[in-house]
Amino acid sequence: MLINIAAYHFVAVYDPERLAADLRAAAAALGLLGTVLVAGEGINLFLVGEAAAIDTFVTELRRDPRFADIRIKRSESETQPFAKLKVKVKPEIISFRREDVSPLRARAPAVAPADLARWIAQGRDDAGRRLVLFDTRNREEVAHGTFAGALTLPIDRFTQLPEALAPHRAALADATVVSFCTGGIRCEKAALWMRSDGMDNVLQLEGGILGYFETVGGAGYVGNCFVFDERIALDASLRPLTEQADNG
Repeated sequence: MLINIAAYHFVAVYDPERLAADLRAAAAALGLLGTVLVAGEGINLFLVGEAAAIDTFVTELRRDPRFADIRIKRSESETQPFAKLKVKVKPEIISFRREDVSPLRARAPAVAPADLARWIAQGRDDAGRRLVLFDTRNREEVAHGTFAGALTLPIDRFTQLPEALAPHRAALADATVVSFCTGGIRCEKAALWMRSDGMDNVLQLEGGILGYFETVGGAGYVGNCFVFDERIALDASLRPLTEQADNG
């Protein structure tokens, strides 16, 4: 059985080329495949390998003080979902093109998966405000599954989110809005932008959908969670869609 890890961490990286080279060497030496993105704002990675190799990579990564508290989301797969190892340096670890919003300055307030599950069950947050779940992913991802009743947008790229959200802003004013995405990176940037743009009622789901599945399962979620590799999507138990099809 292979171990899949997904993680991102916003932190100032003043030497992205060197860090990318170091991460490439470490992953390659351990036989890991997947994708690693490095930017001046941090890292975003999806890697797969044998359990011992993954554990070694994570341990070594956390020896770097910049990544000592990086959160790792894990799942299993019977087959390798990546064909190669890709390590790239990018302007952003997720492209949003909003220079006035930087996760390096501050994080948006977050809600833990267990708290969100409780809010979903009771239909409101702990202060009694109505709850709106806001999906920051694209339409292809949403088609595989999302939280029941979530606000979704007809976008194909994350950079289209601000314009697509504009018609909905007034209707969200009296709600507690929880932004979410696959692993947390897009909903964190979206929540930061929304709050900087006057929407102070927005939180992010800590760890995204994968963190939610890992912590509380699929409470309130309908369908699967799309992932950008050959597993296609994961169900609430983090089982790949391809293996559901193969094994019944």
